[in-house]
Amino acid sequence: MAIPDLDSWRRAGLIGSKARQLGEGLLRPGATRRDVAEEIEGFIRSQGARPAFPVNISVNWEAAHYTPSPEDDRRLQTGDVVKLDLGAQVDGFLSDTAVTVEIGAGRYGPLIRASREALLRAEALLRPGRETGSLAREIEQEIHRHGFKPVRDLTGHTIERYLLHAGKSLPNASGFPSTVLREGEVVALEPFATNGEGHIENGPFGNIVRFRGPPPPEPAELGELYRRFSTLPFCARWIEDEDLRRRLGRLRRHLQSYPVFLETGRGMVSQSEHTLLITADGAELLTP
Repeated sequence: MAIPDLDSWRRAGLIGSKARQLGEGLLRPGATRRDVAEEIEGFIRSQGARPAFPVNISVNWEAAHYTPSPEDDRRLQTGDVVKLDLGAQVDGFLSDTAVTVEIGAGRYGPLIRASREALLRAEALLRPGRETGSLAREIEQEIHRHGFKPVRDLTGHTIERYLLHAGKSLPNASGFPSTVLREGEVVALEPFATNGEGHIENGPFGNIVRFRGPPPPEPAELGELYRRFSTLPFCARWIEDEDLRRRLGRLRRHLQSYPVFLETGRGMVSQSEHTLLITADGAELLTP
């Protein structure tokens, strides 16, 4: 089966992979989350791509969906467990990849290995006809084997052009509806492991928004933002016009807002993620 636009999918994946590797080296004591995010996003743009979404830098029991605001000067500290989640966009073709880094310490190595090994296990089993329920059981068992729990409320997902979370979910635990994966689909596998309760709750606004669809004609600023970002996630840091940046808060009622996901037991969380293309006899890793 010929995969349309395969070169664009591969390019988005490779740029995302390089950006992830760059970001790992930036996560050190004293670095601000804002500086790390902006350097990674600048690198992606320097490669002729755009960020697929604002770089997520979620710390400790923040499981996902935090990107720094323009004013965020908080610094990473020794012992922080940092989830770095990012992607690249090439003409609407997207990658999504994540890694967990413990800052300047080694206390949570087993937790980080749990999500990483679960990801590797799922990658090895990915092929056409595979049911998402069987992948979920393997991910859950691997995380349990390391002595931790999967975060049941967070899932992997299929990806389509200009649509980061497409129609299918890939759960990280058993007990959820299952669907069959097909050749030609692009998927993001992303196991989350925790030493907490294994669930999330909504925290404060994580500084990420997106349009669900075309906006109303008024206020006029919405059209300007939609022409620039379409339905992909964006954030205030990406708006150079300071007046428009200030007005974004008032425009949020027209947009989907993303809260930070917090582990309910305030347990530490690790995440590992890759984007893969399902091929005739397995899967191609797009974010090596």
